[in-house]
Amino acid sequence: MPRTLGDKPPQGFGRALARFPLWFYRFRLGFLLGERFLMLTHTGRKSSLARETVLEVVRHDSLTDSYVVASGWGENSNWFQNIVKNPRVSISVGFRRSLPAQAVRLSEQGALAEFQDYARRHPRAFRVIASRALGHPIGDADVDSRLLARSIPIVVLQTLGK
Repeated sequence: MPRTLGDKPPQGFGRALARFPLWFYRFRLGFLLGERFLMLTHTGRKSSLARETVLEVVRHDSLTDSYVVASGWGENSNWFQNIVKNPRVSISVGFRRSLPAQAVRLSEQGALAEFQDYARRHPRAFRVIASRALGHPIGDADVDSRLLARSIPIVVLQTLGK
């Protein structure tokens, strides 16, 4: 069975390093990260408090103004569990701040299509990510995309407009 990018999200220094990009957004400098990253603001499933995390954008669909992101730590990721419980979120990306959005998890087939598209557009990055997630060097991108689609949830963040 494929694993995710780690057994569990990073702790200690690794967590601080992973959360460092949040400061760009908190100081209104998120535009420096362009559209490659976004800040997701979601509601904690237990605390009901606002929570923030920065995610890498897999793909931006400019026609529907939606952003595709992946949960590298699988279904155990806190942000993922939170959006499953409450899919109403907001995102900040580039110069755009606090856009209301709806989070929708893609089916395994939809996730497969996203991984295959990503592998075509970014072959080197796909090899690195897939080999780390799968625990072995990648072979056939289509086969490895299927394995990834089974273990790494893909979410579409559809902006709702203000």
